[in-house]
Amino acid sequence: MALLGKSNNDVKLDENTEAGEDDQNLWLHILSQVQDSSHSKLPSCKALLVLGDEESGKTSLIAKLQGKVDPRKGCGLEYHCIYVRDEYRDDHTTLGVWVLDGDSFHRNLLKFALNKETVPNTTVILTASMTEPWNIIESLQNWALILEEHIDRLRIPEEILQEHKNRVLKRFQEYLEPGAEISNVTSPIRPPGTEKDPLNSQQIKINLGLDIIVVITKTDYMSILEKEHDYKEEHFDFIQLTIRNFCLLYGASLFYVSVKEDKNCDLLLKYLMNRVYSFPFRTPALVVEKDAVFIPAGWDNSKKNGILVDNLTTIKSSDAYDEVIVKPSGSRKPFQREAEVMAEDDQSFLCKLHNLLNQQTPASVGRPVTAQETPVRTSPGVQKTADRRISGSPGVQASPKKIDGKAGAVAGEGVLQNFFNSLLNRRTGAPIGGPMSTVRSPGDKTPRHDAVAELDKLSGRSKKPSPFSSPSDVSFGDDAPDTPSMQS
Repeated sequence: MALLGKSNNDVKLDENTEAGEDDQNLWLHILSQVQDSSHSKLPSCKALLVLGDEESGKTSLIAKLQGKVDPRKGCGLEYHCIYVRDEYRDDHTTLGVWVLDGDSFHRNLLKFALNKETVPNTTVILTASMTEPWNIIESLQNWALILEEHIDRLRIPEEILQEHKNRVLKRFQEYLEPGAEISNVTSPIRPPGTEKDPLNSQQIKINLGLDIIVVITKTDYMSILEKEHDYKEEHFDFIQLTIRNFCLLYGASLFYVSVKEDKNCDLLLKYLMNRVYSFPFRTPALVVEKDAVFIPAGWDNSKKNGILVDNLTTIKSSDAYDEVIVKPSGSRKPFQREAEVMAEDDQSFLCKLHNLLNQQTPASVGRPVTAQETPVRTSPGVQKTADRRISGSPGVQASPKKIDGKAGAVAGEGVLQNFFNSLLNRRTGAPIGGPMSTVRSPGDKTPRHDAVAELDKLSGRSKKPSPFSSPSDVSFGDDAPDTPSMQS
């Protein structure tokens, strides 16, 4: 009968305590539901690491996957983002993309993109360009070795590294072609002849614990190789065979893409979404078109490679790659990065500029004045008209080519006008040797001489030489003496 002994206040306290506990349990229930539903969200810790030589098309490929038209190339270690959206769950996230410089000198920057924590969430893309097929295998092997050495330097505990390797091996061995699984069945059923025993299935000889995708870029260059370097079908088959053997060695996928012609770029993006975020992917392997090959990890094997071996007639599959795909003597020069220019200090730059300006002298100082720059001085009593400037001005010779037809008539009128102007100016009474007088050489023919000759022709009489002028020089200025015929 303890309840009878409780007061009303005690009963109210018990009720408040129970209500507070119910509210707390409700919040815990909501938080647990949010935590459970967070597993269905797209993870934001996934990353993509792109490796390859210079001019292998890494930046252009990532820009194409981003949907950008103008790729922006950087230096050292680039970082980009690919927007990812799940239409079914109405969720979105971003895939971080690290692009390492093609110079192996920058390999030390890998520590910022790939470390112990990011290894299980990173997918690696190894790129090589079809513009230089003789360097494809060497480039892939070089970057695969750099990646392997970096993994060793991370000093990941052996048990954790083995877990990563088992995860990659499991996905490689459990690959199923689209259509091989039956819907509404929990365990996939393989078609006859495709059963795989985990103990006897193909192993990955060099397992780095990372999903690797080999991308051969600029496959549109194959047509140029056929025209300029006489490549045949078996050359491309031999290249593909060697690359596929490399992919089998590392358990990697293979893509032939062309950003210029937009081949397999969308397919590569869909395959990445499947490998990284487990999006559905229904495209089988593509080996028909030589410039648009797609081989997913786990599909290929030595038997399927035998088809390419059968197509080789003059080339053996055991031949060395560099002996079959020989680098031409006239190939392009290797890529050379422009030397970096260090910016000069602002203060020192301004001081040098100031000294340079002080050393320079004005352009007009110490320079002789040419005849063209001297001001033209004319007599105040002579007014230059348009016709005078053309053919009657002193020192200006009329072109003989223009004295014909209309041009000759205009020139004749100008000569007469100049002649009568000289007569008017002569009546001003200026002494001989005044401003209008000129001194001419015997061989100099002036417009005034031409005017007298023209006047004589018009009057129909011969010209009498003046006693004040030489036979070859006649002056019509104020220095000419007055004659009775002219005054009249």
